[in-house]
Amino acid sequence: MKIFVSGTYEAMSKKALSTVVEIIKDRRSPVICTASGDSPAGLYKELVAGAAKNQVKVSTWNFLSLDEWAGMNGSDNGSCRYHLNQQLFEPLEIPEEQICFFDGRAADLETECNKVEDYIEQHGGIDVAIVGLGINGHVGMNEPGTPALLKSHVADIDPLTQQVGQKYFKENTPLEKGLTLGIASLMEARNVVLVVSGSKKAEILKQVLEGEISEQTPASLLRNHPSFFVFADKEAGSLLMQQDVE
Repeated sequence: MKIFVSGTYEAMSKKALSTVVEIIKDRRSPVICTASGDSPAGLYKELVAGAAKNQVKVSTWNFLSLDEWAGMNGSDNGSCRYHLNQQLFEPLEIPEEQICFFDGRAADLETECNKVEDYIEQHGGIDVAIVGLGINGHVGMNEPGTPALLKSHVADIDPLTQQVGQKYFKENTPLEKGLTLGIASLMEARNVVLVVSGSKKAEILKQVLEGEISEQTPASLLRNHPSFFVFADKEAGSLLMQQDVE
């Protein structure tokens, strides 16, 4: 596990992007798993800016969904795909055939989960999984108590996550279920990049990185990954024993 704490959100985002680019520099057609949410948004902004300046070439990259709300897809304002379309896929002009995303509107959600796992296998695995951290320790939609052996699955959403998730919607929206890569899917990725920002995440980040490794704190399970990178801004990393702020 490598932990990087940056003085600002912008510096954290730049550092995270440079690490991702370095990790995949020798991969011809890398598979990048992308989380939606506030923390990774800065990384995507830096990626779009770098691509515009021809500093980063993404034409051969393949993008994979981390999660999506059940009953939603890119046509729904507030969905995970909607936000990533806005922040990443559309600015980078990524062709649809280079994106594999959970469709929460699919008739059979279990089949949709199998589709994503098949995509991972057919493309030789995930090269980098970019993930965020929920206030309750969830990663993707793997909520507290989710078995670590699960791969892509239909998840029951924790009440706290349902409450926090309302910020992405203009009106109150039912968020009882979701589709997500499982912890087992993430553990099979070659590299996992956790991006965390803001003082509200300081306590849970400390628990994830320094507390007990447990299914009750799903993100803590990633500490067992052989190539796990953590990027935090100064606020999120303020309670960590290791506070070498760059």
